[in-house]
Amino acid sequence: MEQEKTISRWFLFYKDQLLLKKTDIGLEIPTGEQAPLPIDHSLRVPFPDGSEALAASLESEELPDDRYTFVGLRASWNYISHNAYKKAGKAFQLVHWDRHSQYCPACGHALWQNSLISKYCSHCKEEYYPQISTAIIVLIRKGDEILLVHARNFKGTFHGLVAGFLEVGETLEECVRREVREETGLEIQNIRYFDSQPWPYPSGLMVGFTADYASGNIKLQDDELSAGAFYGINNLPELPQKLSIARRLIDSWIAEHNS
Repeated sequence: MEQEKTISRWFLFYKDQLLLKKTDIGLEIPTGEQAPLPIDHSLRVPFPDGSEALAASLESEELPDDRYTFVGLRASWNYISHNAYKKAGKAFQLVHWDRHSQYCPACGHALWQNSLISKYCSHCKEEYYPQISTAIIVLIRKGDEILLVHARNFKGTFHGLVAGFLEVGETLEECVRREVREETGLEIQNIRYFDSQPWPYPSGLMVGFTADYASGNIKLQDDELSAGAFYGINNLPELPQKLSIARRLIDSWIAEHNS
């Protein structure tokens, strides 16, 4: 009996641009037995729902034909389903890891794919996995107001929340306190876990918290933040897009405030 052919989803990236196919109802992830354009190497990507896809890095931004277009991974949130966006994020993280882990950092020999998420050095016997950079993000309450800041690396005029990367030897809560103190000069209390979110730009994990203002006056870390203040429900500035955990933290506070 002839074996049934498999139709695959193809998550193909040129740098951080995701290849999407145009349809009558919008944009979608390409599917097919073969990739829509030649690729040298692909990765099999498993997802928590039991499905799989193939992912690859492209060497140029040349399109197969006018039925396709490239969209930035972050911007793709506006064009594809939330489920497809999450899968694209995982695929991109693995593709990025694959491109940046060709050689063993201990001895310099070539690494070999050992499993779907690991590589192996046959020379020094070391095994390597994708590295995830963990960062915290925190919504700080002061009475009926919350602290919103504009970071210098924000692409736009929106205001978000204090965030920063976890350092070696820190707990998440210690990181929250340190980042708030370094970036704003404030002391906080009642730190509570909110939720977490994969952040594939290129390989992060955002861990969200809430906290209450304890003491201090705002003194911004000038090389990190260009603005920061406490805002009430009736004078909120432009907020982050809804794809981010920052917006979910803020929306949760708004909902609690209006309840």
